[in-house]
Amino acid sequence: MISDPRPAVSVVGIGADGWDGLPETSRAVLRAADVLVGGARQLALLPAAECAGERVPWPSPLRPAVPALLAEHAGRRLAVLASGDPMFYGIGRTLTELAGADALRVLPHPSAVSYACARLGLPVEETEVVTLVGRPAAGLAAALHHGRRLLVLSAGADTPAEVAALLTERGFGPSRMQVLEQLGSERERRVGGTAETWEHPPGDPLNVVAVDCARATGALRLGAVPGLPDEAYENDGQLTKRHVRAATLAALAPAPGELLWDVGGGSGSIAIEWMRTHRSCRAVTVERDAERARRIERNAESLGVPGLRVVTAAAPAGLAGLPVPDAVFIGGGLTAPGLLDACWDALPEGGRLVANTVTLESEALLAERCRRHGGELVRLAVAHAVPVGGFTGWRQAMPVTQWSVTKSSAGEPS
Repeated sequence: MISDPRPAVSVVGIGADGWDGLPETSRAVLRAADVLVGGARQLALLPAAECAGERVPWPSPLRPAVPALLAEHAGRRLAVLASGDPMFYGIGRTLTELAGADALRVLPHPSAVSYACARLGLPVEETEVVTLVGRPAAGLAAALHHGRRLLVLSAGADTPAEVAALLTERGFGPSRMQVLEQLGSERERRVGGTAETWEHPPGDPLNVVAVDCARATGALRLGAVPGLPDEAYENDGQLTKRHVRAATLAALAPAPGELLWDVGGGSGSIAIEWMRTHRSCRAVTVERDAERARRIERNAESLGVPGLRVVTAAAPAGLAGLPVPDAVFIGGGLTAPGLLDACWDALPEGGRLVANTVTLESEALLAERCRRHGGELVRLAVAHAVPVGGFTGWRQAMPVTQWSVTKSSAGEPS
């Protein structure tokens, strides 16, 4: 007897149009399934006369329950329902990570984004998508740039009002919003208006929000590269200033998916701008002062990276147990016993370390480490033009000494 080579778990994308919108291939899989797993709304779209399999609604929280659910139904034909394209912010990613791609057969359906772009006449490849499903609305702030068109995947009926409030608070009140509900079904509906005048009541929970970003007159402009205006940060003076910050991020050289340790966080500017370079960049900031730690959290939320992890502890003790970093920035506390060694030892081969200081004592320490490990010592000096009587002169800021180095496999400079 020849065994069936097809994976036992099928992931079937389904839209708001339900059973009628499915191709015959997807229908056949659902008819043949012994077990049908999905959200209550998705399961309700399947006609009982066509799909006789046992219906199992997803438990909450979902991800921790997936391995046990797969094990419980091992040996049975399992069909998992997903909204739209299972591999686009869907359950397909979770199942792939937990069960492996070879264990799955994925049958996609057009995503809400595809439908929205079709309705609005937008090229999909040029439309930025931000999901707020299971994520704080503050994450939208990092994508706000004047003239950009965004599609926001909603977490529910209240999301459009949350988006409108955030846009207004962040200086994008004039932005035009369109809410597209029940895309692909006979119950499609669209409502629109500007963020600052949004008064529509909550509608259908299945919706996508299209935003034409428009910055209000006088609102602070935030660019897409490191070196945001100092005014963007709430701070008590412990802030890596704009020009030095830009040079520091250039030395750290963030790449997608990488993790930064920001030691001596201050106002959190280095970690925040590291994360703003790409949505997959991660950072942990370690700050011993509790009030500054809370300030870092507020800055991270305001600037669109609420996922920044803040550890309120003194280094090096506060570094224990942190995930292995790709890069480390030390902005304060260089002379703390064992700090520099702990950061260096934590770095893997190819990891980068950048340290800034304005004191002679710490500068001497960096010079010694540069002799030992190599790398580059740079002095950054910035002067600003200021009034001098009826004229203009230069006011010099304290020069910053910066050491940057990449760790090799032997612990010596590469």
